[in-house]
Amino acid sequence: MTASAATARALARSMRVVTLNIHKGLSLFNRRMVIHELRDGLKKIDADLVFLQEVQGLNERNALRFGAWPQGGQHEFLAGEEWQHAYGRNAVYEHGHHGNAILSRFPILSSDNHDVSNHRFEKRGLLHCRIAVPWFDEPLDCACAHLSLHEKGRRRQLDALGTHLAGAGTAPMIVAGDFNDWRQSACRGMAQRLNLTEVSVMHHGRPARTFPSIIPVLRLDRIYVRGFRVINAQAHRGPPWSLLSDHLAVSAELVIA
Repeated sequence: MTASAATARALARSMRVVTLNIHKGLSLFNRRMVIHELRDGLKKIDADLVFLQEVQGLNERNALRFGAWPQGGQHEFLAGEEWQHAYGRNAVYEHGHHGNAILSRFPILSSDNHDVSNHRFEKRGLLHCRIAVPWFDEPLDCACAHLSLHEKGRRRQLDALGTHLAGAGTAPMIVAGDFNDWRQSACRGMAQRLNLTEVSVMHHGRPARTFPSIIPVLRLDRIYVRGFRVINAQAHRGPPWSLLSDHLAVSAELVIA
């Protein structure tokens, strides 16, 4: 972000937020490593807060398969010098592990990862960070989630999310990620438990289509907010985003209400 852009955003007390399931840094059919293109794309979106799912903290097989595979975790590589980072390891296997990550241009005060798995064959976590936004009176609660493929499991995970974040009271909050919610039932629960509203619903009337990335049909990827006005919200369709994951990125421009 340029100095002038940073100053303008700070004066307006606005922030840009993006969420993306990065598919472990591989293209739609796992043929190419695209983590370098993803880093370039995220820099162009110029987000203050980045919520990422399926982030590879370690993969020794792909490190051997791809010559330019990052030496550290993908969250560290994507963050670079642009953002601070927090990583929540969820799925662990013989050759590595993956989970969720939050990147922030503002100081990350705390980071906790909570296991919300329904069974050992589908490991899921809720990464919760408290972030010091300069013009906020108190830390901003941010959570990154990747919910179950099964509806019953999603309901349990949404209940767990609501229980965990209920202590934040009525302060501003952002919860983003891959909700796998093709029945679009999560919005009602998020509103009832935490008074959160999805940014695309606020701006366009319904969640954005994000999956599969080449021909998006399902509305899986969401940014839920409380205490903000939505200036703009969009799914990033077409190249390069349609070629960098099986999901599309969703971004929003927010102003404190």
